Amino acid sequence: MPFKFENYKTDGFFDEMFDEGGNVRPAYQAFQKRVESLPKDELLRRQHAAERALMQMGITFNVYSDGAGTERIMPIDIVPRVIEGGEWKRLEAGLRQRITAINLFIQDVYNDQKILKDGVVPRTLVESGKGFLKPCMGVKPPKGIWCHITGTDLIRDDQGAFMVLEDNLRCPSGVSYMLENREILKRTFPEVFEQMRVQPVSNYPVRLREMLQYISGNSTPSVVVLTPGIYNSAYFEHSYLAQQMGVELVENRDLVVHDGFVKMRTTKGFQIVDTIYRRIDDSFLDPTVFNPDSMLGIPGIFEVYKKGRVALANAPGTGVADDKVIYAYVPRIIKYYLDEEPIIPNVRTYLCWEDDDRQYVLDNIEHLVVKEANEAGGYGMLIGPKSTRAQQRLFRMKIKQNPRNYIAQPTISLSRVPSIVENHFEGRHVDLRPYILYGENIEVIPGGLTRVALRKGSLVVNSSQGGGSKDTWVLY
Repeated sequence: MPFKFENYKTDGFFDEMFDEGGNVRPAYQAFQKRVESLPKDELLRRQHAAERALMQMGITFNVYSDGAGTERIMPIDIVPRVIEGGEWKRLEAGLRQRITAINLFIQDVYNDQKILKDGVVPRTLVESGKGFLKPCMGVKPPKGIWCHITGTDLIRDDQGAFMVLEDNLRCPSGVSYMLENREILKRTFPEVFEQMRVQPVSNYPVRLREMLQYISGNSTPSVVVLTPGIYNSAYFEHSYLAQQMGVELVENRDLVVHDGFVKMRTTKGFQIVDTIYRRIDDSFLDPTVFNPDSMLGIPGIFEVYKKGRVALANAPGTGVADDKVIYAYVPRIIKYYLDEEPIIPNVRTYLCWEDDDRQYVLDNIEHLVVKEANEAGGYGMLIGPKSTRAQQRLFRMKIKQNPRNYIAQPTISLSRVPSIVENHFEGRHVDLRPYILYGENIEVIPGGLTRVALRKGSLVVNSSQGGGSKDTWVLY
């Protein structure tokens, strides 16, 4: 008996595969036809095979919220998220525009500070942010690029319009899931994948390496990936990307500042390192400049960086724009530097540091999503409609105590994609994290990581909060 979509319900949400009349959208028609030609047992077998493949690869993440720091396999659902080529071109243009403006903002904040002097972004907000690093004042990174690797989170609302939910500019993760999901889906649906002419993502490691080489300023640069070590939740990704790029994976004990350069210990002695793709936070990078208790950094590396003798991706200090309060100002930042309106809008955002917005949030907290300015992974967040009175009281207290640290947004009905639940299809909410590389050009990888809230009714897609992922097919 085939696996049919005939009983699938959109439940009033914007569905990526079906329109409001229950008709299959054009981009999905070939996929629907192929799935409905398969016996139910065969589709379930392919789903289980995909899960086993991830298990064998050891693609895990750490769940800190369960109190035990449990390592789990990243769940995958084999129904892909499909995006038409024309729609993708608009998203691509919007992401390029956004990264261009944000990069100009970071450069300005740490140098001339024109945008602060002109009052477009309040100085007090910037300088009170956790991501603002005073030691970066006056720094100009190689090629003037700060945010080399960005993972911008996009959502669709109930009308099907894409919006930017947040910018991830420090150490965005998840790209290994994007790459492995693609390999698994190509094996799961080889015929329909070929038929639908899906744009490739497999060249991401090559593009990443080319970008890292470009910012070095050296014709034959030495590139390494710096990881905090095997206990980090994203260690698989660090080792995976190093292996895919053909570069060394190093920890802080492998690097040393010697004769004014960063050097790697090798069996043949010290070797100069030109570019470091760092997967450790700013505060741990150099104990002589930032956190003196850091056991993960390299003493003296920041001085070498300031002298232009090593390139760091992403540049220290990018966190100033990876702040949910500064996020609210990005449309103004785009207008200020580019004299353009944002191609992809922000979600309406209430700033709790502003009196009127704060009062609105306090009065309507049960209807809003409240977020801490510098938290990630679904932590430090209140989803008003799903929260208890006690949780609401706690967040009201937190907001009053530190209004600068909180924003609020309307609860948006994220779009949904059919997902396999036991032996039938049900809609599950999704977001999208495209990856953007900024080197000689700004390149948006055609696809990204579609994260899916596997719990019924949940809007939280983060893997650490019970979410999974889907492959993202961008069509030519």
